[in-house]
Formats: sequence, C-alpha cells, structure tokens
Amino acid sequence: MEQVVSAHAGPDTRAGVNRERLKLGMWLFLGSEVMFFSGLIIAYLVLRFRSPTWPHPAESLDVPITAMNTFFLIVSSYTVVRSLEAIRRGDTERLQTGLAQTLILGVTFLSIQAYEYNHLITVEGLSLNGSLFGATFFTLTGFHGFHVLIGVLVLLWVLSKAMRGDFSKDNWIGVEIFGLYWHFVDLVWIILFTIVYLI
Repeated sequence: MEQVVSAHAGPDTRAGVNRERLKLGMWLFLGSEVMFFSGLIIAYLVLRFRSPTWPHPAESLDVPITAMNTFFLIVSSYTVVRSLEAIRRGDTERLQTGLAQTLILGVTFLSIQAYEYNHLITVEGLSLNGSLFGATFFTLTGFHGFHVLIGVLVLLWVLSKAMRGDFSKDNWIGVEIFGLYWHFVDLVWIILFTIVYLI
C-alpha cells in the first residue's frame, strides 16, 4: 500500500505523510517522557508527604528568583509559537528573531538554575547525598535542566537551519517538532515548580 501511495502521490501528499510521521514520532517520544517524569513526580510526592521532617521550600529555596525563571520559560514557549506562526506565513526574518529570543530565554533559564545550584550547595549546604530532600530536589530539577539543555542544543541546530533559509512557507516541520518538545519541557517545569517550590 505504501508503494502505491509513493508511486501515485504528488510531492505535497508525500510531504504531508512525512510531516505526520515525524509528528507521530515526537508524540510517542513525549509519551515516554510523560511516563518518566510521572514516575519521578509520584516518587517525590510519596516521600514528601510521608516524611515528618521535610523542610518547607521557602526555608531553603529561593522561590522569587525561581518564579522569575519560570516566567522566562513560559515566555520562551510564546516566542516558539510566534516563530512557527511566522514561518507558516513565509516570514523567515521573524522566524529567526523568534528562535533567537527563545535561545536567549533558554540559556537564561539554565544560567539562573546553575546560579541556584551553586548557592544551594555552597551556602545552604544542600547536596544530592546529604538528605532525602536534597536527593529528590536535585534529581527532579536536574533531569529537567538536562532536558532544557538538550532543547537548547537542538534549538541551535534549528536556528542555524533557519539562518541558511532551509525553512519556508511550505517547509516548517522542523520548527513545529522542536516546538512540541519545548512546550513539553515548559509544562513539566510548571508542574515541578508548583510541587517542589510552592507545596
């Protein structure tokens, strides 16, 4: 059946099939990531509410600066949306601008998280093996930070392709695929921020 479609379908049809396959692949990958983070979050919540000596987040964590960092990540999802809208209209200049803004916000998020880690380790004495709270905190936020780092590296590649003119009004699937991943990372962080920093 696939050979028949390939033989008789036009370029637009084949491109559409390819786009759907790429999107399906990303959705399947994100599904596995949902299960991964769900396991970590459930384990954290069980340990959190069964521990009689769990510290209140405000005692050790800098909630205001992390709230600001959360805002930066949310805004970065908006710039990705604007980038995709731009290339769907064929506006390559706004695409590049939006992707560059997303890159700056992503790097800013990682930089602030690195600053927070340094403060927690050197000033607060929090460590991965020093307490149950430290172990779960660094595990949850560390895995998320790693996903943001991967996203930033992919974004560099997508931005380089955009600057070479590889995307157009008829070819923007790479931007959309990246956007799906980035929105997922954003959503996971909102959940982590709520349960780790606010509860």
